[in-house]
Amino acid sequence: MRRGPRTTAATLARWSGYGLAALPLAFAPVSVRLRVPRRWLRSPVRLERPGPLRVLAHSVLSGGSGLVGWFLALLALVALTRGLAYPVLTDDYANSWGGPTLAGAWAVHAVLGVALLPVWLLAIAGLGAVQWRLAQRLLGRTGPPWAIPLSIALAAAGALLFIAWTRQL
Repeated sequence: MRRGPRTTAATLARWSGYGLAALPLAFAPVSVRLRVPRRWLRSPVRLERPGPLRVLAHSVLSGGSGLVGWFLALLALVALTRGLAYPVLTDDYANSWGGPTLAGAWAVHAVLGVALLPVWLLAIAGLGAVQWRLAQRLLGRTGPPWAIPLSIALAAAGALLFIAWTRQL
């Protein structure tokens, strides 16, 4: 089957949506956690009677992954808004990218704000892929063993990124 740009965009949107759904799914019943990947991603997770510790571990790690996904979505929205509304948000164009004129600075910031959207979506879709493998590992016991340490590392990296971002505000 040949994949065109429309199929690729739809797949990216589905995986990004699943990456953002990780946070509410962390608090959902196990049946919902299994139904969502089957419907959205067309990739079922086979249930292997997870015990309460596995369900709790999935909730904690999925919640961490979901928080990172929502933080990346916030950063994407901030970058897009600041890029498109650059003349309204700042008054110093002389030392900005594309300056010293307003038109040049606005053009550069608007292009960057829009052009980076696919990168943000890819990052969130990557979190969705990790989330799916985490569900396979903890709820289905068939996923890759690296999903658990990678989820922990991504949550820690997201926390550090959030702290660094809030300190520079």
